[in-house]
Amino acid sequence: MRKRSTPAVPRVERRFTQVIRHVDLWSVLKVSICFYLCGLVVTIGAGAVLWLIASAAGAVENVEGFITDLGWPDFEFLSWRILKASVLLGLVFVALATIVTVLAAAFYNLFSELVGGIEVTLAEEDTQT
Repeated sequence: MRKRSTPAVPRVERRFTQVIRHVDLWSVLKVSICFYLCGLVVTIGAGAVLWLIASAAGAVENVEGFITDLGWPDFEFLSWRILKASVLLGLVFVALATIVTVLAAAFYNLFSELVGGIEVTLAEEDTQT
């Protein structure tokens, strides 16, 4: 018995061209806050894990001993102060980066009025059965 060959199914591609002329600033604000806060949480978490690994390996104590040998008696890293400073600096970065991102979106809205926005071509493949 021979298998019958099935004919090739023609593919139809539909293309759409869209122009992005305006970006909602409130949406940009919400997304950028979430994005930068997630980045801060990941960075602080990774830094804490690296600190714990360095502390367990003795690298923190070695650096403290080296700095004490340089002339600062009783030098000690206070890990809770380092963590607190990192979180505060991270929150300042989140605020500044969010402001810059919203300003960039506002400038995009202004410039898109002059040049017409960004043109995006979307393609959708549809198989005929």
